Amino acid sequence: MPAKPLTDFSRLCLHTITTRPWPLEQACENYAKAGVKGISVWRDTLVGRNVAVSGRNLREAGLSIVSLVRGGFFPAFSLVDRQKSLDENRRCIDEAAALGAPLIVLVCGAEPRQTLAESRKQIADGIAAILPHAKAAGIKLAIEPLHPMYADTRSAVNTLKQANDIAVQFESHVGVAVDVYHLWWDDQLEAEIARCGQLGKLFAYHVCDWRVPTTDMLNDRGLMGEGCIPLRQIRSWVEAAGFNGFIEVEIFSNRHWQTDQMEFLHQIKEAYLLYT
Repeated sequence: MPAKPLTDFSRLCLHTITTRPWPLEQACENYAKAGVKGISVWRDTLVGRNVAVSGRNLREAGLSIVSLVRGGFFPAFSLVDRQKSLDENRRCIDEAAALGAPLIVLVCGAEPRQTLAESRKQIADGIAAILPHAKAAGIKLAIEPLHPMYADTRSAVNTLKQANDIAVQFESHVGVAVDVYHLWWDDQLEAEIARCGQLGKLFAYHVCDWRVPTTDMLNDRGLMGEGCIPLRQIRSWVEAAGFNGFIEVEIFSNRHWQTDQMEFLHQIKEAYLLYT
């Protein structure tokens, strides 16, 4: 049975990429005024800023910092490049600790000059290499499987099963981020969400919609209700698996980024209640 309608904004979190034209300070002010309770911070918004001060400002505005986005991109054709990735991920962990973010979302990466199996092995190896640093900093890592259209360079982890199979190799600091945009098509999704919950690995839940037809592989995500994803059905599976955390709105959209962002924020709030 689909989940019941949401009645308030206590679980609403926005990714800063959703309102990309706003710098972090403006996003903080406007989210807080709109009654949004959570924020997931993309690393580009922190460039040139004191990360610790930014985190304090977000908390003082009443926003819970849900995650830092993004780490990952572990696979590479050369050992030198793989080491560079590990170094960058350790810097990401340090940023998360300074910001006060409890979680880093991992977009795991892929290397088209090698097999997907080899890339997945390098992803697992990469997570193992940075895990001690993450544990020492008190930061959890969430593997985010991406739609198969990104299997060339963005991620060799394309199903929730693949993400679960990697996460189960590690202890409690490694889990999964379920993003409906990437997973709605999978006929094993309900079973794998249940498995993820049983493993204690369901760390994050991201929403948007799949437009029909979609016009851009990256930047044409829809506002909830603009597409064909069964959002309430998937939320019911996530909640049945024990997840009761923030529902994170993550929309990459050239179309929406070109509009008035305050009006877009109002539309997000409406869509969150009506369709999510």
